[in-house]
Amino acid sequence: MINWEKPTTLESKNLRLLPLSLEFKEGLLNAAKDGELWKLWYTSVPSAETIDQYLATALQQQQDKASLPFVIVDKTTDSIIGSTRYCNIDSSNRRLEIGYTWYAKTFQRTGVNTECKHLLLQHAFEVYQVIAVEFKTHWFNYRSRNAIQRLGAKQDGVLRNHRIDKDGCIRDTVVFSIIQSEWKTVKKSLAFEMEKYLG
Repeated sequence: MINWEKPTTLESKNLRLLPLSLEFKEGLLNAAKDGELWKLWYTSVPSAETIDQYLATALQQQQDKASLPFVIVDKTTDSIIGSTRYCNIDSSNRRLEIGYTWYAKTFQRTGVNTECKHLLLQHAFEVYQVIAVEFKTHWFNYRSRNAIQRLGAKQDGVLRNHRIDKDGCIRDTVVFSIIQSEWKTVKKSLAFEMEKYLG
């Protein structure tokens, strides 16, 4: 399903998704500073204290063939504005998750998420030939839940007491998905939404 030996770069009109590497450390930190995103208790955005572990974990997951992490680059300024990844990749069942997504505050609610997810979904369904793409988010991340639904994903359910966070809080996780038979219609909807701001 995935050619792990060949680095994957995805590109659209405004965005470029590049394979994550250590050289992007400062760019990621600068993006996270826009809104001090690491302070959002229900997300995992790197800070100066956690960036090294964040990168090490993402790159180890890639080496283990469980994840393909990207940095998101705004082509107008050629600057990093966030990160995302294919994760929980299950090649034998042709499924994967799109997760660990975050954007600098300046680029939230601008259409960037729609454009980024369109790129990732198109590549997943049309190149990797997956039969389903999952999305998961924290129960209390209402903005993320709404954004996922706006993509056209349907809620599969809620994993109660799914995880214990570092501070001891127990997390409920909301699970969404888009399946292969829905992709044509979802793709048309995303193209319509992008038309509004891409022109």
